[in-house]
Amino acid sequence: MTVSQPPESARPGGNSATHTGPATASHGAFANSGTIQGGFHQHLPPAPPPSWPLRVGTVPPLASAFQPRTGLRDRIEAARHLGADVVLTQQHTAHLLAGIGGVGKSQLAAAIAHDALADRTTDLVLWVDAGTPDQLVTSYATAAVRVQAPGAVGADPATAARCFLDWLHTTDRSWLIVLDDVTDPARLSGWWPPRHRKGWTLATTRLRDVTLTSAGRRAIPVDTYTPPEATAYLTQRLTEAGYAHRLDPTGELADALGYLPLALSHAAAYLVQQNETCTTYLDRYRDGERRLADLMPADIDPDEYGRPVAVTLLLALDAADAAAPPGLARPALALAALLDPAGHPDSIWTSSAVTRYLAGSRPDGSADQDVTAEHARRAMRLLHRFGLVEETSPGPRAVRIHALTARAVRDTLDDLTTVAHAAADALMEIWPAIDHAVHGLPEALRANTAVLSSHTGDALWHPEAHMVLYQAGRSLLNAGLHATAAAYWRTTADTAIRILGHRHPHTLTARANLANAYRQAGRTREAIDLHEQVLADDVVIHGDRHPGTLTARANLANAYRQAGRIHEAVDLLDQVLADRVDILGERHPDTLMVRVNLAGAYREAGRTRDAIDLFERVRTDSGHVLGDRHPDTLMARANLANAYREAGRTYEAIRLYERVLTDSSHILGDRHPNTLTARANLALCHAQAGRIHEAIDLIERSILTDCVEILGDRHPDTLSARGNLAHCYWRAGRVREAIDLEEQVLADRVDILGERHPDTLMARANLAGSYQQAGRSREAIDLYRRALTDSVDILGEFHPHTLTIRADLAFCYRQAGRIREAVDTVHQVLTGGTDNLGG
Repeated sequence: MTVSQPPESARPGGNSATHTGPATASHGAFANSGTIQGGFHQHLPPAPPPSWPLRVGTVPPLASAFQPRTGLRDRIEAARHLGADVVLTQQHTAHLLAGIGGVGKSQLAAAIAHDALADRTTDLVLWVDAGTPDQLVTSYATAAVRVQAPGAVGADPATAARCFLDWLHTTDRSWLIVLDDVTDPARLSGWWPPRHRKGWTLATTRLRDVTLTSAGRRAIPVDTYTPPEATAYLTQRLTEAGYAHRLDPTGELADALGYLPLALSHAAAYLVQQNETCTTYLDRYRDGERRLADLMPADIDPDEYGRPVAVTLLLALDAADAAAPPGLARPALALAALLDPAGHPDSIWTSSAVTRYLAGSRPDGSADQDVTAEHARRAMRLLHRFGLVEETSPGPRAVRIHALTARAVRDTLDDLTTVAHAAADALMEIWPAIDHAVHGLPEALRANTAVLSSHTGDALWHPEAHMVLYQAGRSLLNAGLHATAAAYWRTTADTAIRILGHRHPHTLTARANLANAYRQAGRTREAIDLHEQVLADDVVIHGDRHPGTLTARANLANAYRQAGRIHEAVDLLDQVLADRVDILGERHPDTLMVRVNLAGAYREAGRTRDAIDLFERVRTDSGHVLGDRHPDTLMARANLANAYREAGRTYEAIRLYERVLTDSSHILGDRHPNTLTARANLALCHAQAGRIHEAIDLIERSILTDCVEILGDRHPDTLSARGNLAHCYWRAGRVREAIDLEEQVLADRVDILGERHPDTLMARANLAGSYQQAGRSREAIDLYRRALTDSVDILGEFHPHTLTIRADLAFCYRQAGRIREAVDTVHQVLTGGTDNLGG
C-alpha cells in the first residue's frame, strides 16, 4: 500500500534568496511544499507540576507613597463577593476600573494583585497588558504553559490561549486575571475569561464602552484622589525623601493639580529631584499653565487627558533636560513615547541608532559632541528619576512609560518622522538574527513595532518602507503564525500599493511575502496567482537575472511543488540555480537554498539518487557557511533524512531525525511547525522500521492534535497527518478505522487541492489499498485505475508513485481472479522499474 509522500521537510516560507526591497521575500530557508508526514514524539521527561501559587506576567510595583483608597477597595470587594467581574472605568462595565488616564486605576489593580500573591489565597495571578489582542493572546499562552493546561505545552500562541480559557472553565484552582488598559473591547471578543466560582477578572480602561458591562461585569468608576488622599500622598513622598519641611500645609498645590495621581506623581518627583518647596513649584505650575497654549500645537486639547498632566510633564521634562547629560532627556522621552507602554527592551538604549539620534537632537552648539551608550543610559535613568518612565529589571519589557505621559509627549512633537525612524532603526538593530534566540524578545519587538506604526501613520513609509515593518512580518512567518502573518502582509501590501505604487520593489516584496503566507496557510491557488503576478512584474522592472526576479521565480516554483506541478517546478529551479551559481557562487546561502529546493523537487519527480546527492552537498555546505545549529542547517539535515527514508535507508534517517528533533525543539520550540514536521517524519521512520503501535500512539496523542490546533482542520499538513495515521492503522490491521480516515482525507484533498493533485492521487491510492484489504476488490480496482491514469498523466509513466500504484493494481487484479490483467500490469511494472532504475 502507498503512503502519501511528503516533500522535504523544511521551514515554511518559500525560498530564502533575497528579494529586492527592504527585506527578504518570505523567505525562510528551505521551502516546505506544505505537507507534513505524521509525527513521532520524543520520550521527554514530564514537566514538573506547577508550584502554586503562580504569578504570570509582570505586576507593576506599587508607587512610592501608594494610597490604599479604602473606599474603592471596599466597593471592588463587595462586587467580587457578589460574583461579578470588575471593570475600573469611567462608566459602569464588568469588574472594570474606569476613569480618565492618570487616576491610578492600574496602581489600584496592582495593589489587589500584590495582595492576592502575598496572602497566598489565590493559586494563579495573571497580569495582562491588554492594549492589543496580540498581547492578551501571548499572555494567555504563557499562562497556559505555566499551569500545564491540556494541549497547550509549546503550542502556538492562539492555540495555547484557547487551551488556557478551557482550563479556566474547568479548574478547581482559584485565580485572578487583571486585564490592564483595555483599549478595544470589540477586538477582545471571545477572549474574556469565564465567570467562575473560584476565579474573577479585574480590568482597567479609559473607555466608556457599554460592551464592557455585558456578561455580568460591573463597572466601578475611579476618580481622582480625595483631598485627604492627595495630601497624604505628597506628605509621604516628601517625608520619605527627607523633605517634609518643603510641604504645603494649605493643600493648595494638590488642589491646583486637580488631585490627579499622575500629575501629583510628576510633581513629587520634581520636588524631590530639585529640592524645591511646594510654593515655588506651584508658581512654576501656574506659569506653565499660562504658557501651555504656546508649548503645544493649536489643534491639541490637553483636557482630553488632564491639563495638569501636560503641565507637570513639561516642567519635569525641562528640569531633566537641563540635568547632566544636558539636552538628552527630551529626545529620549520622545522616542520612548512612540513605543509600547507595556514595555520595550532596555537594549534599545545602548543601540547605535539611539546614540546617533540623541547626538543629532541636542540643542545648537552641542550636536557635534559624541553621545555614547552610557550617555543614553544616563538619559533614560534621568527620565526614571523624574517619574517619566519606569525601568524594571533588564529584559524584553524592561522600560515602561505611562500611556498618558506618552500621549502628552507625542502631542508636543514637531518632528515625528525623525523620532519614528530612530525608534524603528533601534528595533531593527536589536532584532536577533534567529528569532527564537532570546525568549520573549520577538514578541516584544513585534508589539513595539505595531505600536510604533500605529502612532506614526505613514511616517515609516517615507521615503521608502522601513525595514522593521518587513522584519515584523517575517517574524510572524518564522513563528508559524500563518493566519496572523497573512493578515499582516495583506495590510502591508495594501499600504505599499497605496503609498509606493504597485510595482515598487518594496511593494513586490510585500506581495511576495503575502503569497508565501498564503502558501504556509495552505491557500495554494491564491499563492500561485500572486507569485505569478509578482514574477511578471519583476521581469518587467528588473530584468530576467535580477536577484528579486530569481527569488520570485524560486518562490513560484515552491508554490508549484505544493500544487503538484512538479515538472514546472524543476524547470524553474534548474534555471534559478544556474543563475545563482553564476552570480553569487557555489556556497552563497541563497545558492544553498535554491539547491535544496531543487533537490526536493527531484525527489518528488522520482529522481531519488539526484535528490540525495544534492541534499548531502547542502548539508555539508550549510554547516560550514551558516553553522551547525542554524535553522537552515537543521532543515538541510531534515531534508536529507527524508530522502534516506524514501530510499529505504531507514536507520540512517532515524539517526538524523532524532538529532534534528532535539535541536529544533530547543531552538524553535516544541510545537513550532518545523518541529512538528521533524516529529512527524521521525514517526514515519519508526513505522517504516516496524514500530507501528508506537507510531499510532504518538500520532494520535500528539501530532494530529497539534496539527489541528496549530494549522487548522483542513490544512494540507493536517490532512497528511491524518492520512499517515490511517496508513499506520492499515499496517496494524485496523482496516475499518483506516477506511473511515482515508475517505475523509480524500474528500478534503479533492475539495482543497483538486482532483489531480499528487497528494489527492496518493489519498485515492491509499483508500483503494484499504478497500482491497477489506475485501472490497471492485471498489479498490476502480480507485486504483483512476489513480493510475492521473498519475501517468501528471507524474509520468516511470515515476515511483506511478509504478507503486500499478503494482498495487496488479495485486488487486490477481486477488479478484483477473489473472491476465494482473500479468499485463506486472509486466508494465517490471519494464518501467528497470527503465527507471537502470536494471
